[in-house]
Amino acid sequence: MRALVRVVTSLESAAHDAAAIAGGIPSRALMQRAGAAAAAEIALRFRDRLEGGVLVLAGPGNNGGDAWVVARALAASGVRVRVVAPIEPKTADANAERTAALELLDAVDVGSGDAAAEFSGSENVIVDGLLGTGASGGPRGSIARAIVSANAMRARGAVVVALDLPSGVDASSGLVNDVSITADLTITFGAMKRGHLVARGRCGTIVVVDIGLPPSASDREMPQLIEERWVASLVPAIAADAHKGTRKKLAIVGGASGMAGAAILAARAALRSGVGMVKLVVAPPSLPVIQEAEPHALAAEWGSSEAAVDEHIVNWADAVVIGPGLGRDDDSRSLLDRVLRRWRGPALLDADAITLFEKRTPDLASLLDGRPALLTPHPAEFARLSGSSVDRILEERFEAGGRVALELGAAVLLKGVPTVVSAPDGRRLVSAAGTPALATAGSGDVLSGIAGTLLAQLGDPFLAGAMAAWIHGRAAERVPLGAGDGVRGIVLEDVVAELRSVWTFDTRPMRYPVLAELMAFGGRL
Repeated sequence: MRALVRVVTSLESAAHDAAAIAGGIPSRALMQRAGAAAAAEIALRFRDRLEGGVLVLAGPGNNGGDAWVVARALAASGVRVRVVAPIEPKTADANAERTAALELLDAVDVGSGDAAAEFSGSENVIVDGLLGTGASGGPRGSIARAIVSANAMRARGAVVVALDLPSGVDASSGLVNDVSITADLTITFGAMKRGHLVARGRCGTIVVVDIGLPPSASDREMPQLIEERWVASLVPAIAADAHKGTRKKLAIVGGASGMAGAAILAARAALRSGVGMVKLVVAPPSLPVIQEAEPHALAAEWGSSEAAVDEHIVNWADAVVIGPGLGRDDDSRSLLDRVLRRWRGPALLDADAITLFEKRTPDLASLLDGRPALLTPHPAEFARLSGSSVDRILEERFEAGGRVALELGAAVLLKGVPTVVSAPDGRRLVSAAGTPALATAGSGDVLSGIAGTLLAQLGDPFLAGAMAAWIHGRAAERVPLGAGDGVRGIVLEDVVAELRSVWTFDTRPMRYPVLAELMAFGGRL
């Protein structure tokens, strides 16, 4: 199976392009491949709209050069194309493509300067080639006015296609400037940019297309985007002669008084993910609630002795999830300590089990002691554990988990948009699956149940976490959307219900030159 798509910063993207050029691929050839691939996607996806014409916005850099290639290609196929260039091209390649386009498009309205930015047209498709991956700072002057005008046309019904990145969005951080394009489709070249995954709401559907960049020695050091076929290739098959033991047994420790729901959600997700048996080990007041709410799971009380841990976990389970509804009082802390000292097998720590080690990563590392382990914090829990701030964690979301993973000798799944899973050896996988339906209390418990099952069956915390993050998100994507903002009215039981069918995968090859595609949530395409 081919390699997963890289997730890169602006500098990494530029370095990869430079390496390809140094290796003998002319820079203009890369521009022509990018523009031709983008034009083909536009023609395929918006065939019914092209009769109304296309407005191409060409900036002064190489992104503008891509736009000139798109304009020429679409016009060659008979589309009415108008080009607006607020600033004259500043690179040799962009100038060459402008000249080539004008030879074919001598009847096209090509403007430059401030007046060109103040346009109003009837085109149904707008191509944003104003600012590319290497742009920094907020758009200014005629570029900013062109962006405002393009957004106004979108508000009147036009669709916007961004080349490489919506203008005004930072490729590395996803920072959205005050003036920025809102795209319905973003076509990016060779790799996914970090900014795409952070600023999903500005990008619409994101398509990564191949432009012939050769593999680089640094590729393995970069995060990679999880895709469906990769997950499908790793999910363990359930044999025809399987029984509950071969499908593995998962103990879920949590459910303090008043928090039984968290443990129940984790159990239901685990059962929907193919585990053979689940045992919920909960506080005594939660036991009758658990037994009534989830008859498919076994149940036991926490107990206050090591013998109880041995009976219900050590001598029974293949993996342990600890944290859903665990609580943060002295009883919870004592239980967490007993479980981690007695149980030496695969463990997943979530929620309160992470918070109880606030600023105590050395203590946690000592208890984990090299076992297969996965932590699944959200940014606030991760900030408590690492002693950092939430803002800094979000700024460093692609690196922060790796530092803690190395310190603990455990995999770290840092939840968010996107979710980044880090291994102690430096590997990183990124899941962009999901919708705002997951932005509700209990979502992490569902993820824990999925990941706990895969941890029990695979024994590999890094792969289990990465696969679970994608499955969790895809289940949310499969829930039928309601009216209005789409997710209002959706509850986690709807997501859990979709786990019934999410394990059936589409393993067909992508349509070349598309390498990866992320559908817009609630978009117009």
